[in-house]
Amino acid sequence: LFGEKTKLKNEAALNLKIAERLGVPIKEILNESDWQSAREYLIACDLIIDAMLGTGLKTEIRGLIKEAVSFLNNTFQGLVVAVDIPTGLSSDTGYPLGDAVKADLTITFALPKIGQVIYPGADYVGILEIVDIGIPPQVIADFSLKHHLVTTEDIKHLLRPRPAPMHKGQAGHVLVLAGSPGKTGAATLTCLGALRIGAGLVTLGIPKSLNPILEVKLTEAMTFPLPETKEMTLSLKAWDEIKESGLNYKVICLGPGLSTHPEIKALVETIISEANKPLVIDADGLNVLNLEILKNKKTDIILTPHPGEMVRLIGVDKENLLKERVKLVKEVAEKYQVIVILKMARTLIATPDGEIFVNSTGNPAMATGGMGDVLTGIIGGLLSQGYPTKEAAILGVFLHGLAADLWVKKNEELGLLAGELVDYLPLAWKEVKESNEKMD
Repeated sequence: LFGEKTKLKNEAALNLKIAERLGVPIKEILNESDWQSAREYLIACDLIIDAMLGTGLKTEIRGLIKEAVSFLNNTFQGLVVAVDIPTGLSSDTGYPLGDAVKADLTITFALPKIGQVIYPGADYVGILEIVDIGIPPQVIADFSLKHHLVTTEDIKHLLRPRPAPMHKGQAGHVLVLAGSPGKTGAATLTCLGALRIGAGLVTLGIPKSLNPILEVKLTEAMTFPLPETKEMTLSLKAWDEIKESGLNYKVICLGPGLSTHPEIKALVETIISEANKPLVIDADGLNVLNLEILKNKKTDIILTPHPGEMVRLIGVDKENLLKERVKLVKEVAEKYQVIVILKMARTLIATPDGEIFVNSTGNPAMATGGMGDVLTGIIGGLLSQGYPTKEAAILGVFLHGLAADLWVKKNEELGLLAGELVDYLPLAWKEVKESNEKMD
């Protein structure tokens, strides 16, 4: 016991009395001598239960408790089980406050804490088990919780069956504006992501000089050669031509491989200000974006930055972004009334009403180029089929990661290509659908 028995209050004091009546030996650790004595006893144990500090910790650990944490992490050879949360781990950010116990198993109460399911917190938690401690479900529901861990259980009810007489027009039409010299692959992957998730039609708006390349690379998607700059990037006139064409699209995927040419910035800003169909903005669409332009939007917008893009968008350093990412993505989503998808291990999805969804799928095999382009296409494809923006974002991110998980089951956590992940999307859909049928 790190502290004096006489200073315990409320439940802690009551539980101490229960332990004493059960004959549990209790040793107070008040100074270095006490700790060294306890240490000699503990080192011979097979299992240590860490219940030193809980979820209310806000400051860095210090003193004897910090020594105990170091002992558990660096000297003790047995199993460590944490009660509710490993000592020293922030339940809000998932970062250690000075240092934190690296548990083999964490038994948490009622609900997982967000700091336990995002990294690096997930590494400190080890295996996470959630136990019921008698809190009535209605009490939990009344809290209107804003943080959610997305699992198959949450996703399976979102899948929409296709009616037998369905045709391609009912499956929606995605307009992709992407690609520039050296980045035609990004455009291709975005289109394939939309097609593989079920979009009925996909049209790729591409600088006209690059059209012959994309005609060869894409079979199932249509191409729309558009006005270009002398550097063969889309020009601002491209938007005028799209409007004049009467193209009947339901969503625009904007940004993959567009370049950061000055006219791209003007094009992106104009589309945001004038478009009346949902926008999914990624990559160079984000690289040229000033967030204040979002105040001019007339439609729903989903932003899909990775940490590097998010750092530029909001003007913070990467270390601060990673430590405060839950708070920061929430602020952007609420301020600009957009959905923000921060792509990383345990991707975060922030909604305009302040909710945070933590995705549970995906693996290190996804650490390769083109994955974000595929995700942009997936989300666009879902939007084209009539999914609301929040559902499309959550479902798209989950299936994207699940497709990679299914690939890894047959291979290893390296060597996955973005183009291969696309082929696993129908299998990911099938897995979620079959889990729903088993429950039914």
